Amino acid sequence: MFDYATLRLIWWALLSVLLVGFAMFDGADLGAAMLHPFVARKDVERRVVINAIGPVWEGNQVWFILGGGAIFAAWPPLYSASFSGFYLAMLLVLIGFILRPVAISFRSKKESPAWRAAWDWIFFVSGLLPALLFGVAFGNVLLGVPYHFGPGLRFTYEGDLIGLLRPFPLLCGVISICMLLTQGAAWIAGKSEGDVRARAGRIGALAALALVALFLAAGLWIAVGVEGYRIESAVDPAGPSNPFGKHVMRGVGDWLLNYARHPASALAPAAGLFGALAAAVALAAGAPRLALLASSLSAAGVVTTAGFSLFPFLLPSSSNPDQSLTVWDASSSQGTLGLMLAAAIFFLPVILAYTSWVYYVLRGPVTTTAIERGDGHYY
Repeated sequence: MFDYATLRLIWWALLSVLLVGFAMFDGADLGAAMLHPFVARKDVERRVVINAIGPVWEGNQVWFILGGGAIFAAWPPLYSASFSGFYLAMLLVLIGFILRPVAISFRSKKESPAWRAAWDWIFFVSGLLPALLFGVAFGNVLLGVPYHFGPGLRFTYEGDLIGLLRPFPLLCGVISICMLLTQGAAWIAGKSEGDVRARAGRIGALAALALVALFLAAGLWIAVGVEGYRIESAVDPAGPSNPFGKHVMRGVGDWLLNYARHPASALAPAAGLFGALAAAVALAAGAPRLALLASSLSAAGVVTTAGFSLFPFLLPSSSNPDQSLTVWDASSSQGTLGLMLAAAIFFLPVILAYTSWVYYVLRGPVTTTAIERGDGHYY
């Protein structure tokens, strides 16, 4: 149906779609968890925030699972290198994901204020850890990851967890936090009333403005202070996957080369900035639905900006740039990609359909009246 080079491009685009889906859907859950102690002050208000994401967070996490599965099946060397190199960071992310359902389920099991306050802060950590570490991971990818391959593609990672926490990746981590705070604030504002909605609007607007400033700062840093990667040798887009078959050079500003070659790709950072500004205005004006659309556009723009900047690289190697993993030399076979594409064409619309149905059925705000009435399906 498609040739090998086209299938590789399609799966690069599909991976971007899955990451954007994760940022938009589960990003709202992570943002809500981070906002929880600050937008809700009374116990009933905190239950409103929890129940704003309670019915949907499990379905939203499907995007993360799909992303990991797509990397495993479509880009095996990338899966091996990234999950091995970022092992401890990924473990902390998983701890955050584990803490979230535990905090949601256990918080209201006892009337004790101390008990509930402890789970409130655990819920906060369950949002902060993944939000920070996902951004740190992207920042490290842009700097290059210290790994290389030996004979038989034996993978060796030369870094550690502390080495991931460099200034530029930490900046990317804060950008991720601001992006997801904006997304979470827009969601909470649309699912709540009164003081909770007002506080979410104020904090979300500030987070959106901070996102604009930090996103611009990161772009300037990449332009003048970060060495990007470029391929200097000939590449066969339909050739066999072999990370040893190219020559890679590094240079300050090289991550911006794709925007000069393909000017339309500049729409990605423009969407990131415009969406964040529009979300700030909408949140300040009390228009949560518009804010959620704008924040989602911003999240899509921020994520795809990283993708367009890196292309065709998937995981640059700072130890041996020539062994960096790219779209053209880290994929599965043509048959595997084709079979997976057929499955994706069927299942992705199904996922979008049931997600849309769930959100439609569960539309409308979570009210303090309903929670105080003691409806059994509320956390």
